[in-house]
Amino acid sequence: MAPVPPALVTCGSLEKPNILTIAWTGIVCTHPPMTYISVRPGRYSYPIIEQTGEFVVNLPTSSMAKAVDLCGMKTGAKTDKAKLSGLHLIESETVAAPTIEECPVSLECRVTEQKALGTHTMFLAEITGVSVEERYLDSKGKLNLQQAGLLAYAHGEYFALGRKCGDFGFSVRKKKRSK
Repeated sequence: MAPVPPALVTCGSLEKPNILTIAWTGIVCTHPPMTYISVRPGRYSYPIIEQTGEFVVNLPTSSMAKAVDLCGMKTGAKTDKAKLSGLHLIESETVAAPTIEECPVSLECRVTEQKALGTHTMFLAEITGVSVEERYLDSKGKLNLQQAGLLAYAHGEYFALGRKCGDFGFSVRKKKRSK
């Protein structure tokens, strides 16, 4: 399944944070709002998330592609990825894990279940808080994807999300008659 969001997942705390790039994430339920991330047990972040039971999924813009790639290539065991990438970590509202200030959308999460799935473990989590930059919200409070310029990932390459080509139900919506 591609493209996927190359999310910057933060874990730990402001005092001892880590950032990892995750491409395997998504929304799994609306009520209650639930998401997941899949992490290899050998990753530096794995025991942090396992012990704290918290993380933040930060959605980066296309202008952040270099930082996203760097956070996926370096290990937090040897590198302060926030410092190296120039990203700024701020306090989250509902979890101890920090939020990335530059990301226009951030989902604060608490793990409800973890499931080993071969090479990766899936951390299923309830979304406990959502931060969205107001300038990217339209008049109905929906995220304007064209304006936000979120990053996408497919087959080893990064892409900027493109233009809108329809909305839910447009294929069956009846046209308004003119009088």
